[in-house]
Amino acid sequence: MKLIVRPHPEIFVKSESVRKRFTRILECNLRNIIKRRTRSVAVFNRRDHIEVSSESHDYYEQVIEILTHTPGIHHVLEVKQSQFTDMHNIFEQVLETNQAQLDNKTFVVRAKRRGKHDFTSIELERYVGGGLNQAIESAKVKLKNPDVTINIEVTNDILDQVIARHKGLGGFPLGTQEDVLSLISGGFDSGVSSYLHIKRGSKVHYCFFNLGGPAHEIGVKQVAHYLWNKFGSSAKVKFISVDFEPVVAEILEKVDDGQMGVVLKRMFMRAAGKIADKFGIQALVTGEALGQVSSQTLTNLRMIDNVTDSLILRPLINWDKEDIINLARTIGTEDFAKTMPEYCGVISKKPTVKARQDKLEAEESHFDFAILDQVVYDARIMDIREIAEQAQQAAPEVEQVSQLQNDAVVLDIRSPEEEDEQPLELDQCEVKHIPFYKLATQFGDLDQSKEYLLYCDRGVMSRLQALYLQEQGFHNVKVYRPH
Repeated sequence: MKLIVRPHPEIFVKSESVRKRFTRILECNLRNIIKRRTRSVAVFNRRDHIEVSSESHDYYEQVIEILTHTPGIHHVLEVKQSQFTDMHNIFEQVLETNQAQLDNKTFVVRAKRRGKHDFTSIELERYVGGGLNQAIESAKVKLKNPDVTINIEVTNDILDQVIARHKGLGGFPLGTQEDVLSLISGGFDSGVSSYLHIKRGSKVHYCFFNLGGPAHEIGVKQVAHYLWNKFGSSAKVKFISVDFEPVVAEILEKVDDGQMGVVLKRMFMRAAGKIADKFGIQALVTGEALGQVSSQTLTNLRMIDNVTDSLILRPLINWDKEDIINLARTIGTEDFAKTMPEYCGVISKKPTVKARQDKLEAEESHFDFAILDQVVYDARIMDIREIAEQAQQAAPEVEQVSQLQNDAVVLDIRSPEEEDEQPLELDQCEVKHIPFYKLATQFGDLDQSKEYLLYCDRGVMSRLQALYLQEQGFHNVKVYRPH
């Protein structure tokens, strides 16, 4: 297995020193993830690209998954590498590789060349293309919109034949930009806005203001862990949970109905700003979009921004909701968002769309800010990599089973891709496959007279899902952890 990783083009328009630093960071990010998830896969920095290789194809799918979901990569080329002696030898090798796929097809040859040779790239394209055209009677050369494009790259005496091309995530390598703190609720907007900053190269830490109890927190943890594991697992980031129910109670008691929504958002920003300052984070990220709800008018957003010195970034400010949902579907957070319980905290009968500074300050003068200080002080901070241990501590009542009874039903809650790659086959009992992100909506449709054992590779998601289901009143659920 040999893969050539091309960094995002924006990296190469920077100065030499910045380009080297970005490429080195990308190399380290890939090495960290690949080392953790595979064995005997090597990563090399080749100046203008990164090479990933292995003697076997055992981890091919895992490596492609990593490379296509790591920020800073434009595309990945799967190549067949060999040595050559001259142009005719290149033609012979290309013919051997491509003869079968060119029958009754139109084709074009595209070549790139590095090093000293007695031919140019165009001469190589013409020689190889002409040779293929003569050798395969049913094939025809077509320079525009051919059925097959044959890509070859020549570096000194090495020939790389491109077998497949995989689109990368783009953006900048994770860690090349400063850290941000994302205010995550588990919905469509906050998940997408977090992803956009991961893609742009920022380590995204997560701040969750809990208005709905343990079930809501479990759901949001799942979203944050998914985003980190899928797109940013080379970084060590924090998940911070703040119990905001005392703040909401104080707002409901002390603040005028029409001002409640904006005041609540101002409290969010005050608390998040304090947390960001504590960890030296310069910016907050929200999923707010202009005009989406009453608190997101320009006037109200300005009033919300006034309460903190932290920079507030709103990557979705001009996005349509449909576009946000489409991207959530693409990155895999849509199903989380659809099943996430909604907790708005306060509902105003007539929310203001043009809050005034003097009126907000008058309403907030009745608020006991010691409550806000206390909830920030009591905030629970965890390393997102330790979510497995935290889940176990938070859910000790979830029973784990290693031996199966004949009448048990095992629910494989892994993603369809994981299930296809390593199917769970058990002879003694029934196995059903329901992805974890659909479990909340589909579990109630199952036969509730039976006992269900949740299974995932590491036991993290199965414990979180079991606790969530128990919070919803389902007590016929346990975790299956084979020895």
